[in-house]
Amino acid sequence: MDSLFKPEIAQKYISRINSLNNQSPAQWGKMNVGQMLTHCQKPILIATGDLIPTVNPLLKFLFGKSAKKQAVGDKEFKKNLPTFKEAIIVDQRVFDSEKNKLISLIETYQQKGEAGLTKNSHPFFGEMSVSDWNALQVKHLDHHLKQFGA
Repeated sequence: MDSLFKPEIAQKYISRINSLNNQSPAQWGKMNVGQMLTHCQKPILIATGDLIPTVNPLLKFLFGKSAKKQAVGDKEFKKNLPTFKEAIIVDQRVFDSEKNKLISLIETYQQKGEAGLTKNSHPFFGEMSVSDWNALQVKHLDHHLKQFGA
């Protein structure tokens, strides 16, 4: 699996982001491209410890471990999966601003490497290895870039 810790892989994703424009249409889902760019920042912020989303403890207990297996496994994400409330973006966003923020987060994530990851568990999935965090980032970005044809 690709690793965002490798400069050439991070650049591959940045190039895909740069191929988008503020009129790029979604192939599924409710978000527009600016909202998607904002949404894609959230898992990176969780991985670095800069965002701790609110999680229903009962849902975590019932579904956290099985959801983690799917999230970090080999299969692609399914379309229209539920997400945590902090990642539901419904207001309008400025495309260029959100694009630049996401690119900056990817660059920082890549440059800091494993040392930049939070030492805390994922709020929903629980304990995460470095490869788990990486798989989640890569799969999530790939999923949403495909959503907009990038």
